Amino acid sequence: MHESGGVGGTRVALIGGSGQLGTALRGAFGARVAAAPGHDEVALEDPAALAVLLDASAPDVLINCAAFHNVDLCERDPDRAFALNADAVDAAAAACAQRGIRFVTISSDYVFDGTLGRAYRETDVPNPRTVYGVSKLAGEERTRARGGRHLIVRTSGVFGTTGSSNKGKPLIERVLSAAQRGEPTRMVSDIIFSPSYAPHVAAAIRALVDAGAVGTHHVTNAGSCSWYDFVAEALRKAGLADAPLEPTTYAELANPTPRPRYSPLENTTFAALGIAPLPSWEAALDAFLSVRAARLAAAT
Repeated sequence: MHESGGVGGTRVALIGGSGQLGTALRGAFGARVAAAPGHDEVALEDPAALAVLLDASAPDVLINCAAFHNVDLCERDPDRAFALNADAVDAAAAACAQRGIRFVTISSDYVFDGTLGRAYRETDVPNPRTVYGVSKLAGEERTRARGGRHLIVRTSGVFGTTGSSNKGKPLIERVLSAAQRGEPTRMVSDIIFSPSYAPHVAAAIRALVDAGAVGTHHVTNAGSCSWYDFVAEALRKAGLADAPLEPTTYAELANPTPRPRYSPLENTTFAALGIAPLPSWEAALDAFLSVRAARLAAAT
C-alpha cells in the first residue's frame, strides 16, 4: 500500500484510540483518522480482529497506543504484560509489513535503567529493570525484526485530561482535585523524568508521520524534573501553592518495583527532519491547565 494523496492524504488507524494519548492523536489527525476503535471493538491482542480492521479501513499508517502500562501490575502479571506489550505488538507489526502499512508503536523511558546520569538519547543501549520495561523493549525489538516501515516513539510521564483503563484518572488530575479538597499529597523527589503533555506528543507524532520518518524517536516535552517538582509547579500554576504537598523518597514508599530513578529522554532526530522541538514541560503544564479550566467551566 502507498500513502495516498501525499502527506495530507495519509490515512491513519489507531489502536488504543480511547486512552490518553489515543484521544490526543484523534484530535491531531482529525479527518485523516480512518478508524479508532475502542478495546471492546478491536483488541490489539486479537490478530484476526486487527486484520479485519486493516482490510476494512485500508489505512496508510497504523498507530498502536494500546499497552499494559500499570508498572506494578506488570510485575505481578508478567504473562499479561508480554502478551500485550510484546506478542500483540509483534503480530501487529507483521500484519502491517504484509500489507505495506507503516506501523507506529509507542514505547517508554522504562526501557532504560536510569543509571546513565544524563538524558537518554535514541542511540543509548536499553537496559530495563522492570517487567513493564522488558516487555516494552521486546515489543520494540520484534517490531524492528519484522522489517517494514516502522516508527518507534519513546515517551515519558504522559499526562493530559483523559484517563486510561489501566490507571483511571491521570495522576495530575487526582492531585489537583485532592488539593482543591484540602487533602495532603506526598510525591517522590528522587525520580527524575521528562513530563510529556499528550496533545504535544500527538502533534509531534503527526509531524513524524508527515515527514515520512522511520526508526526510533524520543518524544517528550523539553526539560526534566522530579515528580515532586512537577506537582509543585502544577499546584503553583493552578493557584494552589498553599496546598499541603510533602516530598518523599521512593525508598520511603516501600514499593518493590525497581523504577528507573533518572530517565529523562533527549530527542536527537527532529532537527534533521525539520520538526520543531516540543515546548518545555512548564509550558505544557500551562496548556494542560488552560484546557482543564475550560472543561471545568463548561461542566458548571
